[in-house]
Amino acid sequence: MSLFKNIFSSKKKETLDKGLEKSKTSFFSKLGKAVAGKSKVDDDVLDNLEEVLVSSDVGVNTTLKIIERIEARVAKDKYLGTEELNVILREEIAGLLSETNVGEETDYTVPIDKKPYVIMVVGVNGVGKTTTIGKLAHQYKKQGLKVVLGAADTFRAAAIDQLQVWADRVDVPIVKQKMGSDPASVAFDTLSSAVNQDADVVIIDTAGRLHNKVNLMNELTKVKRVMQKVVENTPHDVLLVLDGSTGQNAFEQAKQFTKATEVTSLAVTKLDGTAKGGVVIGISDQFQIPVKFIGVGEGIEDLQVFNKHEFVDSFFG
Repeated sequence: MSLFKNIFSSKKKETLDKGLEKSKTSFFSKLGKAVAGKSKVDDDVLDNLEEVLVSSDVGVNTTLKIIERIEARVAKDKYLGTEELNVILREEIAGLLSETNVGEETDYTVPIDKKPYVIMVVGVNGVGKTTTIGKLAHQYKKQGLKVVLGAADTFRAAAIDQLQVWADRVDVPIVKQKMGSDPASVAFDTLSSAVNQDADVVIIDTAGRLHNKVNLMNELTKVKRVMQKVVENTPHDVLLVLDGSTGQNAFEQAKQFTKATEVTSLAVTKLDGTAKGGVVIGISDQFQIPVKFIGVGEGIEDLQVFNKHEFVDSFFG
């Protein structure tokens, strides 16, 4: 078993390295310029480093925390060479992320005492919400779990069709109604069906629009309330999907959605196509909501369980 685990881990690491390649190349070319001609970490280097972190979408507040930590190291060690900066950054960012009790998972698991385990997925259109649901369903099914999908984003016909495509591809049942149906009704039917089928995991897609936060809030509240008539205390997880390639816009969406509903975990997608991978560090730190999954490629296996140690290792490795 451990041999297979090692093979999988090295494959996962390879995919992660490849997925973060653009972010890493961009970051280190900026870092190289920031320390050019400098042999020690001084105020100028720290100012330049601050600029590098902010422009790499780590976010202002998180950047200031990282700079403070490095300043403390400089004060303590008196002389820090610029060639050590990579190692120091890696240690301090890992230290910062370790203060959040998240990003320790290495595999797709669901609590055994919650059956069916219900995940409600939220996020604006175009962030990779449906794709994330499909890939998640695939991973849980691979673990031997019985999965049911619910198409409660009834606002767009395309959303229902896309989810059907994934249900067919992954070969899991889907519960849907026609476009314009009441999302809460779809959620109710999905949970009822899942209970009848003795399913382990239920993943419910919801409306992907934020044009009116009050409407969204009311809709999601109603969906939750109706679900609880079938299975108590559901959903167990409200997963917000964010497009990592939008950088600071992903922060803004996280802010808006956390105001509209209680978000319990995050998935950050499309990290492979962008140089904005630093956004994962900022979002992990700022929202204190666990980043559970990251999308690092187009393939069905390219949605990974976010592990902060692996992430920092790949980013700064």
